[in-house]
Amino acid sequence: MTPSPKPGIMEIDVYVPGRSEAKGAAKIYKLSSNESPFGPSPKAIAAYEAAEPLLGVYPEGTARILREAIGAHYGLAADRIVCGNGSDEILTLLANCYVRPKDEVLFSAHAFSLYKIVTLANSGVPIEVRTRDFKLDIDDVIANVTERTRLVYIANPNNPTASYVSVSDMRRLHRALPETALLVIDAAYSEYVQRNDYEAGIELVSTTNNVVMTRTFSKAYGLAGIRIGWAYCPKAVAEVLNRVRAPFNINIAAQRAAVASLADVAYTDIVIRHNDTWRAWLTEQIRSLGLRVDDSVANFMLIHFSDTQGRRAADADRFLMARGVIMRGCGSYDLPNCLRLTVGSEEANRAAVAALREFMAS
Repeated sequence: MTPSPKPGIMEIDVYVPGRSEAKGAAKIYKLSSNESPFGPSPKAIAAYEAAEPLLGVYPEGTARILREAIGAHYGLAADRIVCGNGSDEILTLLANCYVRPKDEVLFSAHAFSLYKIVTLANSGVPIEVRTRDFKLDIDDVIANVTERTRLVYIANPNNPTASYVSVSDMRRLHRALPETALLVIDAAYSEYVQRNDYEAGIELVSTTNNVVMTRTFSKAYGLAGIRIGWAYCPKAVAEVLNRVRAPFNINIAAQRAAVASLADVAYTDIVIRHNDTWRAWLTEQIRSLGLRVDDSVANFMLIHFSDTQGRRAADADRFLMARGVIMRGCGSYDLPNCLRLTVGSEEANRAAVAALREFMAS
């Protein structure tokens, strides 16, 4: 006899991250992980380095300086903010705290695989809601709500499809949920969205008792390497999360860097303007090659390839990798004939389009 894991664990497919190496390529353009081409603000780097004398001291346990900075920036109560080792930690804690065996957890098809992972890890029942033309229809989510629904994860925008749910549809979904269900809005890419009918989730959390919004410093703020996320919650949910999160889960240097990056608004504006410009350029250029590119509101886009031999996504991927252009294969998202392209630097964007043009002409 050997120890056995609880039900659901062995059904989990291990998460596959974006690749970072292209063997044999003279120069590499990593466009596989939705990282900022600018990296962190210089002020964030300076704050991180200035924390060096404190590396032998435990950080303040509640990430107070970071919660207060987030609260001041967005006009939120700091005691309703919970910080985590990336927003992944908070998304996981929510399942750990609220999902019981046989509880149902809803999320979109072609979405972040963590939602399914944490559901199965808690012996819950994952319910994947279909998409229509790679977009989530809220009526389809509502149709899957039952008395067993405990969590609903909505990535807004969604990765890798780069589509979003309007604020009116999100409110309609919330109204359809039982009071015992928690709506979790994963707004990791919200800084990039420039649409009038979009809202990251702050207002909905502020006016309800069963909505949580999660955010991250990994994307627009360029701090992916030090893993900082946060959630805005009802007070009761914040109290629950604070009981189970790891002590000292945000290190001193990470807290200081995040506070500094949040304050450097001018730098973040540059990042967002660059993304707006080059996302539009990439979309136009790639479509002109005869490839389908879905509309995107984030810092990445989904490219669809033909199902013809030699023209499939796997063929394109091999061709691009040989030229140092690394995109994200989407087989783990059940999109085997798609590649996800992150908006990169001007040089990287031009290299990606040149390689795709060469592939389509070959």
